[in-house]
Amino acid sequence: MVLTFIDHDRGILNPLCLQVLTFGRELSESLGLPLHAVLIGSDTAGLHDELHRYGVSRIHLVKHPWLQDYAPEAWAKSISQLIKSAQPRVVLAASTDRGNEVLAHVGALTELPMAANCVQLNPGSPFQVVRYRWGSSLLEEAELHGDPKLISIAPHIIDAKEGRTFAEPILEAFSPELEEKDLRVRVTGREETHSEGVDLRTASVVVGGGRGVGSQEGFQVLEELASLLGGAVGGSRVATNNGWRPHSDQIGLTGNRIAPDLYLACGISGAIQHLVGCNRAKHVLVINKDRGAPFFRRADYGVVGDLHEILPALITEIRKKRST
Repeated sequence: MVLTFIDHDRGILNPLCLQVLTFGRELSESLGLPLHAVLIGSDTAGLHDELHRYGVSRIHLVKHPWLQDYAPEAWAKSISQLIKSAQPRVVLAASTDRGNEVLAHVGALTELPMAANCVQLNPGSPFQVVRYRWGSSLLEEAELHGDPKLISIAPHIIDAKEGRTFAEPILEAFSPELEEKDLRVRVTGREETHSEGVDLRTASVVVGGGRGVGSQEGFQVLEELASLLGGAVGGSRVATNNGWRPHSDQIGLTGNRIAPDLYLACGISGAIQHLVGCNRAKHVLVINKDRGAPFFRRADYGVVGDLHEILPALITEIRKKRST
């Protein structure tokens, strides 16, 4: 079977897992194998119906008093022990922070290679993968050895789609054997950040700002435009490092990976680290007064000019069109 690690936080599913379940369902159908999922941690009961809608036929519920919250080594050890009993052919995870961390620990515990950030699988003999390397700036073709295959799937390479649903998935409890040393790294407390409005990670329109915005106050016009378009606001590393936007709004290699229908990049030069974060956007509009900005080479549409003049004019025109 194909086993999928489900990345969730106290029952809140990471939306990238739905993409991986869609990918895993297509893989399992091509191999003639069932699709299973593994859930670890607390408050997972609310996820069962959603996993069912995405084609999961069996859910492995990992139960242990020490597994109420995230602990990467303990979670990985649990999956490693589950692998021995369930004998999956492929283990998939979303290429999230948790997905990559847990699967890397599984690889270390089982002495198996792991292929991260994969965009395509060719499950023949040999088993071949195509994956992003160097910040998604190039693709690597590689052969993956060992059984089972440990693979994380890059974000936004496939749209999440529900599958055909049959019988309710079988719920199977699994109790791992853990030691206190497996909890050396674990969540012991939280400082929650609350964001209002549209989620940057799933927004269909994103308005991003960089150095050219100039200040925290300069983002107000971006907020106004995003509100008109039903979108979200993000920022480059420069914007977050300068304190103009919270780090949770950063787009890039070490920030959010977005895939909106439209990305309006305002005052952002287009460094490779930022391009990694938005390379799945369907359409990109760049506004920059530097006509030599690298971002123009990756844009579908480009406007050379001052964003502080262009965005208010754009907002005025949108309001005018809507009023008529």
